Amino acid sequence: MAEMQTIGVVGAGAMGRGIVQLFAQAGHPVRCYDAVDGAVDKAIEFVTGMVNRGVEKGRQSREAGDATLAAIVPARQLDELAGCDVVIEAIVEDIGIKRDVFAKLEAVVGADTILASNTSSLLVSEIAAECERPDRVAGLHFFNPVPLMKVVEVVSAVRTAPDTVASLKALAEGAGHRAVVAADQPGFLVNHAGRGLYTEGLRLLEEQCASPQDIDTLMREAAGFRMGPFELMDLTGLDVSGKVMASIYAQFQQEPRFRPSSLIPPRIAAGLHGRKTGEGWYRYADNRKQESPRAEVPPLRDGVSVWIDPTADQCAGLRELVAQAGGREAEPDAADLLLVQPWGWDVTHYSNHRRLDATRAVGVDPLPGLDRHRCLMLSPVTTAQARDGALALLGGESPGATVINDSPGFVTQRVLATIVNIAADIAQRGIASVEDIEDAVRIGLGYPDGPLGIGERVGPARVLEVLQRLQTVTGDPRYRPSQWLTRRVALNVSLHTPEAARS
Repeated sequence: MAEMQTIGVVGAGAMGRGIVQLFAQAGHPVRCYDAVDGAVDKAIEFVTGMVNRGVEKGRQSREAGDATLAAIVPARQLDELAGCDVVIEAIVEDIGIKRDVFAKLEAVVGADTILASNTSSLLVSEIAAECERPDRVAGLHFFNPVPLMKVVEVVSAVRTAPDTVASLKALAEGAGHRAVVAADQPGFLVNHAGRGLYTEGLRLLEEQCASPQDIDTLMREAAGFRMGPFELMDLTGLDVSGKVMASIYAQFQQEPRFRPSSLIPPRIAAGLHGRKTGEGWYRYADNRKQESPRAEVPPLRDGVSVWIDPTADQCAGLRELVAQAGGREAEPDAADLLLVQPWGWDVTHYSNHRRLDATRAVGVDPLPGLDRHRCLMLSPVTTAQARDGALALLGGESPGATVINDSPGFVTQRVLATIVNIAADIAQRGIASVEDIEDAVRIGLGYPDGPLGIGERVGPARVLEVLQRLQTVTGDPRYRPSQWLTRRVALNVSLHTPEAARS
């Protein structure tokens, strides 16, 4: 195909107009069609406004902006897409309507034209099933807003030709996007990999381990994520997120790792969809999230005595912090407060295992490190005196601390281990390459690192340990470790190590 291919876009909604803008800015002639009267004109008007705004802000020259707008041509009839090298469909998520459009496109376009669907939830193989040439049909899944979200999934269906995938990948990368290749599996790559943050955050809430605000705070300030799971659900919309969770769970044959939460349907039914309705997990005033004030740190009681678990990862650091705050160390039988740092256990199981008095025990999450926001975990019988003592010693203004109820793996250990485990399973199943998994999640979901990179930072053996203990404590098969993870821990190699080449 020629370097500057002619692109057809079917559908002039939010995604369609973004795709039009992206490829027009990259220098491609673009023809835009929509069956709804006036939709194409509105889309071009929107793109014109976005381009002119970019010119005004100095992001591009007036000449470049004019060239972009000149590249966009409205198509009043579907047959005006004849002669396009690639046609991208971005219409409603309805399999019947999409199949009808693809059948009509095949009757219009040339034999070598590639047909791509921007579907986010339907199997591309099902869209292509009734096409005469399914080898030229693939998924090209962009994210909103298309010009700014610099990643796109090229979805290879069962009968998609390798040349079709290669051509779409080159086209997207030529427009400045990172193109990742994914197999035609539920959720493709980004939505599939993103299940861990949502589902484990909801599981923590179901177990009354912490509030949505506290879980979000820990994922932002301790784990370094841009947003916590409940903030993110409010942004995308609970109605949208809920459907995606239910769809992926159903399409993966009720795989426990993707089990949706019973907490979502009642909130959707009540109209609590998030920012767009003014209330979701949070309330919003003028589109600003309303948060509860953080609890005040109690004053340190005179003479409070502390025993610090000598096996704790940050034993020396905890001793220094306790001494600086005015606490004194004591033996476990005599101490007012027992500080422990379990991996994968809750305070209850750890206290029983170590024969400690759970009424005086408080867990301190070792994962983020003591220089980041701290998580303090209580057993069901931890006294208010022990809780306040731990908060007074470790909950100062910076970096601060959040107190949660008993939870195997605290918050960050659980969520990160789940994220890593799902990504490891994606790699094991060959849904995408390691490199594509890492880039797609980092760019598409805004995580601080790719999921397998997160596993490397925590330590693969630690991640495996957390998952195994989560499964032991809860009995839930959702925590069973991926073979990709267990094998690489056994061999002491990186999670980024690919499968051996096969002859």
